[in-house]
Amino acid sequence: MLAYLAHIDAWLARGEHVAVATVVRTLGAAPRPVGAKMVVASGGGMAGSVSGGCVEAAVFTACQEALANGQARLLSFGVADETAWAVGLACGGHIEILVEPALTPHIRAALGTGKPVATATRIAGPGLLGDKLLLWPDGRTEGTLGDTHLAARVRADALPHLARGTSQVLTYADVGAAFLVESFVPPPELFLVGGVHIAVILAALAKSVGWRTVVVDARATFASAERFAHADEVVVAWPDEALAGRLNARSGVAVLTHDPKVDDPALRVALRSPAHYIGALGSPQTHAKRLTRLAAEGFDVATLARINGPIGLPIGANTAEAIAVSILAQLVHQG
Repeated sequence: MLAYLAHIDAWLARGEHVAVATVVRTLGAAPRPVGAKMVVASGGGMAGSVSGGCVEAAVFTACQEALANGQARLLSFGVADETAWAVGLACGGHIEILVEPALTPHIRAALGTGKPVATATRIAGPGLLGDKLLLWPDGRTEGTLGDTHLAARVRADALPHLARGTSQVLTYADVGAAFLVESFVPPPELFLVGGVHIAVILAALAKSVGWRTVVVDARATFASAERFAHADEVVVAWPDEALAGRLNARSGVAVLTHDPKVDDPALRVALRSPAHYIGALGSPQTHAKRLTRLAAEGFDVATLARINGPIGLPIGANTAEAIAVSILAQLVHQG
C-alpha cells in the first residue's frame, strides 16, 4: 500500500474515489503473495498487481462495482473454477482477493506518518466484511470489529506481527472468523560503507526492491550528492560515527572499501548491533585476515560468522555491475 500512496493522493486530489483489492489467501502456484495489492480509481486509474496480470481485468471490474455500490466483496479464483479459466488463471493456483470500496481517511493518515502501523481486516465470519482494526506498536487501537472480546484477541495476536513487520491471516475457528493482519512499516535501510562504483549501482538496485539506501564515506569526493543522486541519504563521516545508534533488526550493512581502517570500524559497529545483514567486500584471503583482526579484538566465532564474506552470492561476478547484483541477491535471499 505504501508504494501506491502517491497515486492515491493524486486521484483523491482530483475528486476521484479509490477502491483497494488485496490478496488475502493463496494456495498452490499463486502468482502474488498474501498482502499484494491493486488500487483502482473511479476515473479508471490503476496501480499495483494482485496476480501478475492473469486476473487483473476481473478485479478491476469488481473494484469499479464496489465503488458504485459501496460494498466490500471477496473474490475467488482457481483452476477448478470456470471463471478462473476465463480470466486466465491457468497456473495451477488459487487466490482469494478482498475488494474494498474505499481507503478511509484515518487509515490513509496513519499510513502517511512513516511510523509502523498495522491493520486487521475481517475476511470471513460473522460481522461486516472489510471491518478493520487499526493498531500501533504501543498497543493503541482504532476502529471496531463489532465484538470487544474478539477485538482484544485480534489485537494481542496482531501486535507481534507488527513488531516483526510481517503480515498473516489469523483464524478463529471457535467463532468462525478470520482476519488479515497487514503490517505497514518503514522500509529497511541498507547502509553502503564506501562511495565506490559498486555502491553507485547497488544503491539503485536496492532501492528498486524496497530498501532505503544510505551511503557512508568520510571522503566528500566519493560521497557526493552528484554521484549518489538516487540514494536516499548520503553521510560524509567515518562509518563508526555514522552507523552508531542507527542499526536495527531490519538493517543491512554492505562494507565495500577494501580498506581495513574503514572496513573494520564499520564492522565493529555492525557486529555489536542487531543488524539483519552484514557483508564485506574482499577476496577469501582478505576476508580471512579481516576475521583474524576482529577475533584479536574479542569477537567470537559465532559473531564473526554473521559477516557475509566475500560479500554476495557466488555467481562468478567479476564486474561492478555483476557484484552489485550478487549482493542484492544475497540481501533478498536472506530475507
